[in-house]
Amino acid sequence: MARHLITSAIPYINGIKHLGNLVGSQLPADLYARYLRGRGHEVLFLCATDEHGTPAELAAAKAGKPVAEYCAEMWEVQDKLGRGFRLSFDHFGRSSSAQNHTLTQHFAGRLHDAGLIREVSEKQVYSNADGRFLPDRYIEGTCPNCGYERARGDQCENCTKQLDPTDLIEPRSAISGSTDLEVRETKHLYLRQSAMRDKLNQWIDSKAGWPILTTSIARKWLNDGDGLQDRGITRDLDWGVPVKRGDDDWPGMEGKVFYVWFDAPIEYIACAQEWQDAGKGSDWERWWRTDKGADDVTYTQFMGKDNVPFHTLSFPATILGSGEPWKLVDYIKSFNYLNYDGGQFSTSQGRGVFMDQALDILPSDYWRWWLLSHAPESSDSEFTWENFQASVNKDLADVLGNFVSRVTKFCRSKFGEEVPAGGSPGAQEEALIAELTARIRAYEGHMEAMEVRKSATELRAIWVAGNEYLQSAAPWATFKEDPGKAAMQIRLALNLIRLYASLSAPFIPDAAAAMLAALQTEDYSWPDDVPAALEILAPAHAFTVPDVLFAKISDDEREEWQSRFSGVRT
Repeated sequence: MARHLITSAIPYINGIKHLGNLVGSQLPADLYARYLRGRGHEVLFLCATDEHGTPAELAAAKAGKPVAEYCAEMWEVQDKLGRGFRLSFDHFGRSSSAQNHTLTQHFAGRLHDAGLIREVSEKQVYSNADGRFLPDRYIEGTCPNCGYERARGDQCENCTKQLDPTDLIEPRSAISGSTDLEVRETKHLYLRQSAMRDKLNQWIDSKAGWPILTTSIARKWLNDGDGLQDRGITRDLDWGVPVKRGDDDWPGMEGKVFYVWFDAPIEYIACAQEWQDAGKGSDWERWWRTDKGADDVTYTQFMGKDNVPFHTLSFPATILGSGEPWKLVDYIKSFNYLNYDGGQFSTSQGRGVFMDQALDILPSDYWRWWLLSHAPESSDSEFTWENFQASVNKDLADVLGNFVSRVTKFCRSKFGEEVPAGGSPGAQEEALIAELTARIRAYEGHMEAMEVRKSATELRAIWVAGNEYLQSAAPWATFKEDPGKAAMQIRLALNLIRLYASLSAPFIPDAAAAMLAALQTEDYSWPDDVPAALEILAPAHAFTVPDVLFAKISDDEREEWQSRFSGVRT
């Protein structure tokens, strides 16, 4: 048994996330966590809400609520939706937690003592209409790179180019829309990432097995142009972690908070403290400190490609710069973007299907299967309603659901609601077991390599193998001449359903649970030995015929949903 620490990029608190956010981090992280648990490994799967910075303040102001109250309410919403999608976090924390405040201030103190923080007097945009400095995300304008008219002062959502507010064409306040802006001087703290460049380069170079998407983004930031730049880690905001050096005040930094991108990754660590303090576990440091037992932990992060620079450079710079024995990430699984019906999913523009809307339409397994089987790994992918309908109807309803229905109903009609005795396996069954064994070992390989789409393709092929066996064996015909042989075929098929539940649980956990419930067993055991796995349900074991596992999506439903979600969410 190995120990695995898994974190998903923590979602912003500012509203409900869309399906592109879900498949870009949380959902594939959950798939991997479920798979590892199914193989008997010890897993700590952590996520949280990212509650500081401009998005939280703007969203709270729009909602007409104090920011702390807004964040508390939205945490409840995101937590509920995560559970609705069966995300199996061991703890879903909050970056506004006391644990994260303390730990963030601790790291800042360590970095200061190591000479890795410098104070900078800089010019920053000030809004006369709003009476305040405007941090980067409070400023909108036209992107100088692609011409997108709603680019933010830190990054263009359209082309993903990193920006400074002063780069924007025709900048305006995101609070009031005012263009009455001027540049004033203010003082901030900068993390001296440039001083860590060689160490970070060596660290990235040591990660030969990482996805090209991950390492190419990191190397671009490290080496393009003038190379890795120092980064501001404080902001003129009211909401956030107050700037301190550990427990001590930081002279000249009164009234400022740490930049959200400094404190948010530290929440991964703080979340483990929250997990322990919530009574869910103990000895959190054995997961995070190599001097306390974390040297045998494999740490994997999941995220969208826009988050890669901060997780490959800024957060490691914080960890390494602290000089303390914290666990560094072993593998970063990054994803491209999922687009929506010819355009982009967008939280800020309300475009696409959002997590709450998806669950109002169909149960989570429908979405989990489509999203994971179309995960944007090697390139961007696109959600279309036609493709969603076809995938659900063919893969889930026709292949898996139909197999379960045919087998259980036929057995009930000919042998009653128990596993039948009789007959002995022959060449046909041996061929099936050989194929299944090869495919299951391939499935395991893809899952362990976090190749999400390949894993889904192999799982579907395992389902297909059972269907092809059923068609070829034709127990309904065999029964007429050799009831004993038909009993053996159906006994094997019933055991196949249990095997499918075990293998499919990481992808479609509710359907897997329904299959096992119908078979009146809780045996999720992994088929390390395939022949033995296909004999777990012995003769006379009772079962029931389950309800339809997956209903087909009709053309009328598809057209109605396509029309309903063609605009933007208001």
